[in-house]
Amino acid sequence: MCGIVAYIGPRDAYPILLKGLHRLEYRGYDSAGICLLNNDIRVFKCKGKVSELEEFVTGKNISGTIGMAHTRWATHGEPNQINAHPHLSQNKTLAIIHNGIIENYAVLRSELKNRGYQFASDTDTEVLIHLIEDIILNEHVPVEEAVRIALNQVIGAYAIVILAKEFPDKIIAARKGSPMVIGIGEGEFFIASDATPIIEYTDHVVYLNDEEIAIIERGQDLKIKTIKNKNQTPYIQKLELNLSEIEKGGFDHFMLKEIYEQSRSIHDSMRGRLHVDQGIVTLGGIQNYEQKILNTKRIIITACGTSWHAGLVGEYLIEDLARIPVEVEYSSEFRYRNPVLSEEDVIIAISQSGETADTLAAIELAKSKGATVLGICNVVGSSIARATHAGVYTHAGPEIGVASTKAFTSQVVVLTLFGLLIAQRKGTLSKSNFQRILLELESIPAKVDRTIKLNEKVREIAHIYKDVKNSLYLGRGYNFPVALEGALKLKEISYIHAEGYPAAEMKHGPIALIDEHMPVVFIATRRGIYDKVISNIEEVKARKGKIIAIITEGDESVKKLADHYIEIPDTEEMLVPLLATIPLQLLSYHIAVMRGCNVDQPRNLAKSVTVE
Repeated sequence: MCGIVAYIGPRDAYPILLKGLHRLEYRGYDSAGICLLNNDIRVFKCKGKVSELEEFVTGKNISGTIGMAHTRWATHGEPNQINAHPHLSQNKTLAIIHNGIIENYAVLRSELKNRGYQFASDTDTEVLIHLIEDIILNEHVPVEEAVRIALNQVIGAYAIVILAKEFPDKIIAARKGSPMVIGIGEGEFFIASDATPIIEYTDHVVYLNDEEIAIIERGQDLKIKTIKNKNQTPYIQKLELNLSEIEKGGFDHFMLKEIYEQSRSIHDSMRGRLHVDQGIVTLGGIQNYEQKILNTKRIIITACGTSWHAGLVGEYLIEDLARIPVEVEYSSEFRYRNPVLSEEDVIIAISQSGETADTLAAIELAKSKGATVLGICNVVGSSIARATHAGVYTHAGPEIGVASTKAFTSQVVVLTLFGLLIAQRKGTLSKSNFQRILLELESIPAKVDRTIKLNEKVREIAHIYKDVKNSLYLGRGYNFPVALEGALKLKEISYIHAEGYPAAEMKHGPIALIDEHMPVVFIATRRGIYDKVISNIEEVKARKGKIIAIITEGDESVKKLADHYIEIPDTEEMLVPLLATIPLQLLSYHIAVMRGCNVDQPRNLAKSVTVE
């Protein structure tokens, strides 16, 4: 949700912190702040984006070789300067930045008020720093011990970094439910919410686990202990991330870059897993659980947002190929409806970041019932990768744009490989059909490249509809989730109201909205329930709706009915979502740009939702 970055070492901290904030801004951009420690604690913060903070500190004393910074997505308290992080303790000798949510903050706040503490902000974070100060003053313990005691009293999720005036060569960091990674350099340490601010300086990192506290001291080795006071040995990993992957590379926006990267990201998702010459699919990450999957009577997919839409495609794929019943659940609802789970169930949790709080909660619930939990995520070392029994990385590469694009298609690829693998093991797919699908899947990256070349035509259509107030997206079968995803993209980045429906459901209510001002986007490819979709198009045309159709190359029938059409290469029905979604991503992108919207950082949204 929020972005955290901190540094201690021989260099000036400010340039490192500022660059880190810019790289983390996709996690939140309501406000930003920075804290530097050099004889005294100096805090600079303001409402708005990191660039506004950069202007705000111009001419101020920003010296120091230890500091921390924060870019916020508001949970408690409106986005303003007062609620921006960092927050100071009452005697102004401690400072904190925080990602997450303290659920029992109201009780703690009341207790602290009774002890004479005054609060400058509406945030839950300020409660935590006052609590730590209170423990130091009353129990006479070092700052790291006070942090440990305080964290045993809080309920909720957190990734925190704390500086103390009396310890100018020390940083305390801790996490539970919100991500935190520590980079280890030559005589210096970097702390961040993810690896993007770190990779420029070191590729050696330690991922903090839940309920762990890091004590980082200048000139000392990294120390880690749990909140139960048990010492831990840091596990140092090597980052598999290139600096070029987190830069725009000449594109105007990260989102456009990531749309264009999809042929590569799809190829990378299949690399080492799709063996057309041998006629096999391998997924090493779940190899030890294959028998459990083969024996299961039910698979439950749980996810949020775009990942949920990928899960819906996965439902069609797995049932179609492997003949195993599949249910797709919103993670945010799953844990609260007392689901019926057993040791025979297999749960697949999908998340781009691997840090989605609702999905993590669903995983813990499923594990508590004895179910086998598999993860599909993009970020190596993420919380979901560590919380699940086994899983598969998508290898899509960093996705900086808040609106997910290449993550969606990579997730669909992994689910396709999963369905094919289980189908082959179960014998539910003939050898000839299996080989045919493998060959077609291998050709998808090249067909994605052809589809992206439609960019200019999509831009022309976007210009016509950039000022509409509402739109409908309709599809059937495998293309129904594509309709949902297309509508979500338009809502997310252009702020136009859009709804996705199964095309046949249009007659059960949404058709009342259709008039000459309503654009209706149909995914009307020749594969699938083609004739029925044509009938649905006729129904819209009879009511003067404007029809934008995604069609198969060479299809003359829909061309005659549509006001606008976009032709994509022919492919297997189950693989159409990998191509059909791309023009919809481009349509949303161009409409948003033409409307003057911030494509990469749409209002009120953050990339990784690490609070419930």
